[in-house]
Amino acid sequence: MANTMELKEKIVSKSEPTKSQPTKMDTFRALLDRMKPELVKALPKHLDVDRILRIMNTEARRNPKLLEASQTSLLGALMLSAELGLEPGPLGHCWLIPYYNKKTNMIEVQFQIGYKGYLELIRRSGQLEMIDAEVVYQNDEFEFEYGMQPKLRHKPALSNRGAPIAVYAIAKLRDGGYAFYVMSVDDVNKIRARSKSPNEGPWVTDWDQMARKTAIRQLAKYLPLSTEVQRAVSVDETTKRAEPDLKDDEIFYQPDETDWQLIEPIESEQKEEKEEKEQQTGEIPNPFVRE
Repeated sequence: MANTMELKEKIVSKSEPTKSQPTKMDTFRALLDRMKPELVKALPKHLDVDRILRIMNTEARRNPKLLEASQTSLLGALMLSAELGLEPGPLGHCWLIPYYNKKTNMIEVQFQIGYKGYLELIRRSGQLEMIDAEVVYQNDEFEFEYGMQPKLRHKPALSNRGAPIAVYAIAKLRDGGYAFYVMSVDDVNKIRARSKSPNEGPWVTDWDQMARKTAIRQLAKYLPLSTEVQRAVSVDETTKRAEPDLKDDEIFYQPDETDWQLIEPIESEQKEEKEEKEQQTGEIPNPFVRE
């Protein structure tokens, strides 16, 4: 009898529908839905909130680590993109990069502006007539010179351009003058090594665009830029935490929570530090002792 009752109970339990647990994607979508009203307030007119949410869902499927990231850092990165009017994803305006933060033992999301994002922001400000950046390859014709009569000439090869050797950014000022900045590939890769994600994300998938962005960032230090662009530069490659009730532009004033890894200084920097220490202490090193 007992066996018959147990059998009936098993049959009934199997016939009853079971409630499925929400997936990480479900939780992610629910979070975006809760954030939608604040995104509507932050987004400029040229961006549609529903399109941004669709892009974010696509990005989460493309990079599942976003589903595991802390909600506050994800919201922070998304709010920065909204406030700056930059669309994350395939257009390359900005990137939301997940990484493991050893301080919090969590996956966090870092906000990164792309090459096209910098062009969009600077052109939107109206303070320059033109700004652009290009990668120089081994078989291109290229020459530049700084000084009293600076010049830059670049004639790309039509085919078989070879490996990249340099990158430069150039801007035309409203008064008709020009400014440019040239970097070698080694210079670019030193900056890449100091980034949070040098071996994944856009540095791997879009090296040429990241190289162009790097040159533009260096040139921007010498350009008359709007407050909006300067603020964008200040939050590039930062990790900001935001709660769903964060108002207006408060996200810009949140501290950077990025857990930066210690990068070993290059040999010239080590030499400079050593010489500075010797000057401070007055110690003369023994030339017969190798460190």
